Order: sequence, then structure tokens, then C-alpha cells
Amino acid sequence: MPVQDAECLSVLRRNQKKAHTVYAVRAPDIGHLKTHLGPTGLAFVQACGFTGKPGDIALVPNTAGQLSAVFGIAPFGVKDPYQFGALAGKLPPGNWQVHTPDDVERDDVVLGFCLGSYQFSLKANAPEQMAKPKLVVTEEEKTGRAVETARSIWLARDLINTPANLLGPTELAHAARDALAPLGAEVEIIKGKALDKAYPLLAHVGNGSDRGPRVAVARWRGSKAGKKAPLISLVGKGVCFDSGGYDIKPSAGMLRMKKDMGGAASVLALARLIMTQDLPIQLEVRLGCVENSVSGHAMRPLDVVKSRAGLTVEIGNTDAEGRLVLCDLLAEAGETTPDLLLDMATLTGAARVALGPDLPGLFCNDDGVAEALLAVSHAQADPLWRLPLWQGYAGWLSSSVADLNNISSKPMAGAVTAGLFLERFVKAGQRWAHIDTYAWNDSSRPGRPEGGDSPGVRAVFAMLEKLFSSQNGADA
Repeated sequence: MPVQDAECLSVLRRNQKKAHTVYAVRAPDIGHLKTHLGPTGLAFVQACGFTGKPGDIALVPNTAGQLSAVFGIAPFGVKDPYQFGALAGKLPPGNWQVHTPDDVERDDVVLGFCLGSYQFSLKANAPEQMAKPKLVVTEEEKTGRAVETARSIWLARDLINTPANLLGPTELAHAARDALAPLGAEVEIIKGKALDKAYPLLAHVGNGSDRGPRVAVARWRGSKAGKKAPLISLVGKGVCFDSGGYDIKPSAGMLRMKKDMGGAASVLALARLIMTQDLPIQLEVRLGCVENSVSGHAMRPLDVVKSRAGLTVEIGNTDAEGRLVLCDLLAEAGETTPDLLLDMATLTGAARVALGPDLPGLFCNDDGVAEALLAVSHAQADPLWRLPLWQGYAGWLSSSVADLNNISSKPMAGAVTAGLFLERFVKAGQRWAHIDTYAWNDSSRPGRPEGGDSPGVRAVFAMLEKLFSSQNGADA
């Protein structure tokens, strides 16, 4: 699946008509608009009811009589790139430049506008593309970090939004190859008997579908990464559709299950961003691409399967398949002893009950990594919330016939026990973080249209850049 082009952006040429201007302002500073609009223009926007409330917008002539706009933004000290997504939907067609207070980061404007311009449609008889507003950027900005971040998130959104009949395990694995190979990654797609042998639990989940499971493995090294460069290993849950298996979901519970590969899509977006920004690291990516179906070949409740790590797992519930997809991948990833192992997955409804759709749950066995992630997530306005790997609940995963069960014996702390299950497949001493995400917007908001999304990607990228950019492992 190709990454969307940045058609929402415009680089003005000398012979092009001058762009319109958006004046971003905070409520206490509305009076400053007099400089740009004149007293008449200021009186006009105030008469229209514009108060500078975040998200408010009004069209008005500037002092030269040209069409311009005023736009209310968040209070001083509040970072919110998404707010600029409203401009992509509210401004009339044309080229627009955005004038902001000095403390607003330019990348936030560009990123927010791009994310707000995102659309996904498979309509065969859609009308021709209507003229839309475009943000004026420089040549450097059009290929800069903010735009590459948007392109990576667009890729994740496209994959999550694609219906499951069009995006099965093979298509998801191929999408990973198509996105990462052009950036210099070596990508291998594993299937058939090789997959059955290397990833027995993942295979057990995926073999219930006529569309067999796939594992996409990518390896990449930054151009400035020396022999001792840090190795980062990423793992993503790619369940292209989750029926629940024999422990079948109710029909309402299946309505959004095309998004159950949101962890893999988010990991793919993160990997793409790492590569386009050429972080000085070594990178490994593993995506488990499967479908959890009901058939004569599907896994059954009380099946026992021996994992790659050697632990036997009893299937207490076939709808707790995501952790089965991840555990063999985590075990393999640990065999190369990465400096950091991180997985992303749409894993539990319990995390959504606890944190809602906007806050991915963070589980981490290293306080330093967790604190670094939480700090940058706040700074990037891409929040995560840490939940505990509470060892007191580890016994809830016991089984009378296997080393552990894939579900808890108690109807509580479902996100915690899922994290504890995954932890059993992480090598002792390995720094590891697990992000339990929703990967979906239930309704449209500025910069976040209804549908698939990849929260946490920007935060993890910023953390990796902060922790490892100075540890490039260059040869002495």
C-alpha cells in the first residue's frame, strides 16, 4: 500500500498568487489582531462572535482587503498539534500560510494540518476531488520530519481502515515489505511449515483461517550506526480480523475488529519514521499477521501448545489470541538481546475500560525506560499511561496441565494479567515495554478523524531519539 502524498501542502512559486493568511491567536490576545486586521476588522470578528476559543475560526479581510482568517488556539504552555487539523476542514480552498505566536512550534502546525487533511474512502462513484485548502510550506518542510511523521501515521490509518476482506495476513505482510524495503530494510516474509516450526502459538491462532498466517521480519541499520549501535526490536500484533474463534464475539463486538491489526500498523508507522529520520540505531521489526477464525482447523478451548520458548500454554479462551500471536515473536526477538524490546497491540478491552480510547496503556519492566517514555509522551502531546506488572497476580495464569494459561482465573485486572503473560516470554534482564492501544477514533476531532489511528508512535519515536541518538555506536 503506497504512502499518501502530501497533497494538502503547497510550495509557492514566484509566479503564484500570494497566499491567504491565518492569524492564530489566544483568547487573552485578541486585541493584537488589530495590527493585522485594523480596528474595523477586529470589530468585525468580535461581532461575529469570535472569542479566541480553541478551534474557533472566522473569515475576515485583512488591512489590505485580502481574505484572511483568525483561529483560536490552546492557552500558553499547552502543546497541541492536533488543533491545527481543524484548519484543513474549515478553511476555504486556496493556499494558506499560518501566523502563530512565537512559542508555537512550526512542526506542530504542519503535522496537525496534515493529520487533519487525512481521508479514507473506497467509494466507486465518489465525485471528483473538491478543491481544498493547502498549507504553504517550504521545500525543506515538505520532506521534513513533520511531514514524514504524518506520512507514517497516514500509512497506519490506511491499513487499519482497510476492510478485512481486502487486507488479510498476506496483504499486511506485503504492505510492510512495500513500506520498508524502499528505505533500505531487508524484509523476509515467513509462511507455511517454516512459520509453523518457528512460531507454533502464532500458527495455532492463524491456522483456523483459509488465509494462512504470515510473519514479516525486517532488519535495518541507520547510515550513521556503527558496529556497536543500539539494537531496537519492535513487535506488532497483526490480527487482520478477530471473530473470537470458538469463544466467538457477539456481532456488536466484531464491528471494529478489522482494527485488531492496529498494533502491527503502529509498529510499521514507527519503523518507517525511524528509517526516514535515519536514527543511528540497528532495528528489527516483527509483525505477526493472522486471522482468528472459526473452522474445523481453528484452535479449541483447552488446547495445549508448546511455544517457541519451550513453555506450554493452555488455551483458556480463543478470544485471547493476541498474546498468543505476540509471545513467540517476543521470544525470538529476545534471542538477539536487543537494547530495548517494545511491542504494540490492540490487546485488551480491560485497558479501554480503565483508560478509555485515547490513553494507550504502558507496561514496562524498567523504570528508566518507562519514565523516559512518559516524559516525552507528555512533551509530544501523545500521552501514555503506565499500568503495573503486578506480580501478585501472576498466579492467576496458572494451569493444571500446562506451564500457564492464556487467560486469568479471575475476572479482574485483565490488562495487567495480559502483560504478565507476555512477560513470561521476555528473557530475564531484557528491557521491555508493552503498549496496549485502541488504535481507533470513535468520533472525529481536529486532526483525528473517525477511524484507525496510531497513538503512541510519536512518543516512542521521540524517546528512542532522545535515548539513543547520542549512543550511535560509531567506531572509535
